[in-house]
Amino acid sequence: MIGRQLLLLFIFFGLTETYAALVKGRVVDTDGHPLPFASIWIQETKQGIAANGEGLFELTLSPGKYKITCQYVGFAKQEKFITVTNTVVQLDFVLQKQELMLPAVVISNKEDPAYRLIREMLKQQKANQERLQEFSCMVYSKGQLRLRDYPTRFLSQKVDFEDGDSSKKKFIYLSETISRYAQRSGQEKKIEVVSSKVSGDSDGFGLAVPDQYSFYENMVLPGTRLNPRGFISPLSTSTFLYYRFKLLGSFVENNKLFSRIQVIPKRKTDPVFAGEITLVQEDWQLHSVDLTLSRSQQLEFIDTLQLVQLYREEGRGEWRIASQVLYPAAKKFGFDAYGSFLNVYAEYALKPSWTKKYFDRFLLRYADSANRRSVAYWDQVRPVPLTAEELLDYAKKDSLEQKRRDPAYLDSLNRVRNKFNLARLLLTGQPLYTKRNKFDLSVNPLLEQLAFNPAEGLVLQPQLRWQYKWDSSGSRKQLNGNLVLRTSFGNQHFNPYATFSYVLGTQLSSSFIVGFGRQVLQFNGQSPITDRGNTFSSLLYEENRIKSYEARVVRLTHVKGLGAGLSMQWGFRFEDRTPIENQTGYTWIDKPHRAYTPNYPIELVNQNITRHQVADFTVVVRWQPGSRYIKLPERIINIGSDKPVFSFQLSQTLGKLLGNDANYTKWRLGVTDNFNLKLKGILRYRFAMGGFLNTKVVPLADHIHFNGNAAQLANEYLNSFQLLSLYKLSHINPFYSLVHVEYNLKGFLTNKIPIVNKLKPYLVVGVNACYSSPLQKYGEWFVGVDNLLKQIRIDYVVGYQPSGIQLTGIRIGVKGF
Repeated sequence: MIGRQLLLLFIFFGLTETYAALVKGRVVDTDGHPLPFASIWIQETKQGIAANGEGLFELTLSPGKYKITCQYVGFAKQEKFITVTNTVVQLDFVLQKQELMLPAVVISNKEDPAYRLIREMLKQQKANQERLQEFSCMVYSKGQLRLRDYPTRFLSQKVDFEDGDSSKKKFIYLSETISRYAQRSGQEKKIEVVSSKVSGDSDGFGLAVPDQYSFYENMVLPGTRLNPRGFISPLSTSTFLYYRFKLLGSFVENNKLFSRIQVIPKRKTDPVFAGEITLVQEDWQLHSVDLTLSRSQQLEFIDTLQLVQLYREEGRGEWRIASQVLYPAAKKFGFDAYGSFLNVYAEYALKPSWTKKYFDRFLLRYADSANRRSVAYWDQVRPVPLTAEELLDYAKKDSLEQKRRDPAYLDSLNRVRNKFNLARLLLTGQPLYTKRNKFDLSVNPLLEQLAFNPAEGLVLQPQLRWQYKWDSSGSRKQLNGNLVLRTSFGNQHFNPYATFSYVLGTQLSSSFIVGFGRQVLQFNGQSPITDRGNTFSSLLYEENRIKSYEARVVRLTHVKGLGAGLSMQWGFRFEDRTPIENQTGYTWIDKPHRAYTPNYPIELVNQNITRHQVADFTVVVRWQPGSRYIKLPERIINIGSDKPVFSFQLSQTLGKLLGNDANYTKWRLGVTDNFNLKLKGILRYRFAMGGFLNTKVVPLADHIHFNGNAAQLANEYLNSFQLLSLYKLSHINPFYSLVHVEYNLKGFLTNKIPIVNKLKPYLVVGVNACYSSPLQKYGEWFVGVDNLLKQIRIDYVVGYQPSGIQLTGIRIGVKGF
C-alpha cells in the first residue's frame, strides 16, 4: 500500500514537471532593496504565495495566461499579465511607495479625519467579528530564530552550540509547516498538520501556530508569556481612551478607496500598539496592519515584536489575511536574538461545511508522515523559496544530525559535555555519563546536597539521576531512576532511597513508579518546608521548623491519562515509622531565651511518636472538562482547557497487611481554576473540602495538615496560609473546607502611575481561609506587589484566629527559591 502511494506521488510529480513551467522572480523597491515576504497572488488558480526574506519567489504553473498580483504593506499593488509555456518565466516586480492623497477637507482643532474612519470601523466591529467566526484555509508556516551575537561564556560555562561554527551570527531554529486550519463559532479550532520540517531534527515537528490575530477583537493576545493580559486593539471599543489617530492619506486600487492611518499611543506605558493600519472604505475592513510592541508597552520576555498583516479580497467585500509575519527581537545576558514567523494563507473556504464530529478533542493533529517528507516534496509544495542562508542551515544541520548518529562521534561529544566543571557541580549539577543520547547519568548540585537540622546535624544527600530512552524519536518510552544517599552525621544514620519510573510508550501518558528504601519525612506529607529554608532558620535564627521522622518505605504508583480530560492515579504505600530526636543545639547565632523545640509538632502532642506501621491505598481522579489534545504520530499530549480542574482523592488503610497499625478512611474534593481577565489581570482560586469517614486509629503523620508558614519567605501562594502556625490546625475532623483566592492585576492601574510604571510592578490582593470546627478556623487577607526586578514579590498579610488575636506580617517571595 505504501509503495503504491509513493509510486502515485512520483507519477504526480512527473506529470507536473512535464506539463508545467517554473515562474520565478524578485520583489524589490525602487532602490533595489528586497521586500521580504511580499505577497504574490495568482488570480486564475486562486493561489497565494510569498517571497522569501530576500524578496525571491517561485511558483509552478501550467501553460496558459495568468494575472499575477504583487503586494507589500506600504507599497502600491502591482499587477502583471504573463503567458506560461514550457520554459522558465522570469517575472520581477519593482514596487513603488504608495502615493497617498490627503483629503480636501479642513482639519478642525478638535479632530483629525482619521477619527471618523475609526468610528465607521467600530460600527462594523460585530459584523467583522462574525465574518471570522467560520472559515477554513491552508497555511504555510515558516519560523526562524537567529543570533546576531552571544557571549563566549554564560554562568561560568562555555557557550557551545555544537555545530562546528564559531561565527556569532547563526540560526538557532528553522522550521516549516503546512497545515489545514479550520475555525467555527470563533472558539472551536482545529489544525491538521500535513507536513513539517525542522532543521537538524528529522524526528522533530515544526511550530504549527496558524492562528490569525484579529484586530476586530478588543484584545490581541500574541502569547501569554509576552503579556497574559493581552494588548488593546486599535479597533477596540475603548480605543479612544488609549490611542490617538492621524490620517496619513488615501489611495485607490481596483475602484476601491483605501485610507492609511497612523496609530499613536496616548501613554507609552499602556499595553498598546504603535504603527499604521490601512482600511478599506465602504467595506470597512482592514487592508493591512503594521504595528509594533515594545517593553515600555508592557511587552515581556522579548524587547520588541512587530506584527505585519496583509489582507486580500477573497469574495465580494470579504477581506481575509493573505500573510502574517511576526518579527520578535530580544537582547538579554549578551544574547542578541531576532527572528521571523511567517504564515501564508490560501485556499479559503468562507462557508465551509464540516461533519458533525470534525471538531473533536484534538486541537492539533500531525499526520503520521508529517515529518517524513522528502526534499523533492518540499521543493514542490513550499510557497516561499528558501534563502541561501536557509538552504545552508538545512544542509549543515542535516549533516550534523547524521554525524551525531555515529557512535564514535557521540562518544567524543559526550566526553566534552561530561567534563568536570566546578560551577556546574555547585549550581546546576554535574553530568557523569552519557551514552549515545539514550542513557544519561548525573548528580544533583552540591548546594542541594548539604543541609542542617538539629535532629540529624549536618546532612549530605547526593542524588544520582539516570534516564534511559528506548529511542530518540517522539516515543515516551523511557526508564528513569533516582537514588538518594542521605547521610546524617549528627545521629550517624544512613538513609538510602531509590525511585524507578517506567514511562510506557503508549499514546496517552502512562507510567509506573516504584520507590523503596529509608527516608526522613516531615509529619506534613506535603513537605511545605524545604531543607534549604530550614537550614537557614536553624543556623541563623535557632528555629528548627521541620518536624520529622524516619521510615522504611515502599511505594507503588500508577499514573494514567484516560482521555476526555480525565486522569487517574492509584498508589500503595507502606511505612515503618520510627521517631528521631534532636541531637545537637548547634547554631551560628545563639539567640538568648531561645532553644530548639523538640522534633515533633508541639502544637498537637507533648511527646514524640512511637514506632508503628502504616499500609494504605490511595486513588486520585482528576478531570478538566473540555480538555483539548495534540496528536503526534506516537503520543497524545493533553493541553487542558479554560475550564476548572476537579479532583477527588480517597485513602484507605489496609487492615493488618504488613503489620499495619492504622485504621482510617480519608477523602478530599478540590477544584482549581484561573480566569484571564485580559486587561484587568488574572484571578486564580483553589477550593477544597474533605475529612475523615473513619478515625479509629489515625497516626500523627496521617492527620489532615494545612500548609502554614513560619518563615519570612512566602510558601506556595495558592496552597498555603502565610501566617498560620505549621501544625496548629491539624485535625482528624469529619469535615473541613478551605479556600485560596488571588487576584494579580498584572500591571492594571500601576501602569498609569508616573515613575512607578517604569518599574512595571503588579498589584496583588487575595484571601486564604480554612474551617474544620468552630475552634479550628483561620482566615487571612493580603495585599502585595509582584514583579519587582522581575523576580520578587512582597505581601503584607493580616490573619484572624478564633481567639480574636490578629496576626500581621510581611512575606517575601523570590521566584525559583
